[in-house]
Amino acid sequence: MGLEAVIAEIQEKGRAEAKVIADDADARVRTILDTANEKSNEIRTVAQEEILKTVSHLITQEEAAGGLIVKREVLNAKKELLDEVFSQTLEQIRGFDNSLHKKIITSLLDTAKQEISGGTVYSNERDKPVLTEILAQPVYADYTCGSAIDIDGGIIVESKDGLYKLDYTYKTFLNTIWESGLKDASDILFG
Repeated sequence: MGLEAVIAEIQEKGRAEAKVIADDADARVRTILDTANEKSNEIRTVAQEEILKTVSHLITQEEAAGGLIVKREVLNAKKELLDEVFSQTLEQIRGFDNSLHKKIITSLLDTAKQEISGGTVYSNERDKPVLTEILAQPVYADYTCGSAIDIDGGIIVESKDGLYKLDYTYKTFLNTIWESGLKDASDILFG
């Protein structure tokens, strides 16, 4: 066998070995790429699921926030309406004629007498003549008429020693009734 045949045989073995190495390298590259593709698909799937969860969560939060805003607006509108009803009620009470104010003030004084036996009685400017007339009766001799104060109606009675005050103003009575009946009024108005 000649030298050329040996060289040809070595070259052939080298080519065969190179082909085996290249095929092995191609197989490893394909395996690595397949694994990388699988991993990237898994990551993509997980990322898409996370994005969907996040978007769904954000939508839920926004819907809830929108619901709260609407609920707050409805409650504010209801409160404004109830405040308007309260103001109109107080205005109607203020508009009672003098004979009714006289009856009310007399009744309030009779109630106050049970708690404070004498003292100063205050009213608003409109009711002061009525109060003066009532206090002129002998049954109220232990009471004096105080200066006019800024109230919607009714009276405030202060004991002689100044330690006790009874607030029998219309607004105080209306507030008490309003607080106790607010839920019923709201149910009637808004179902």
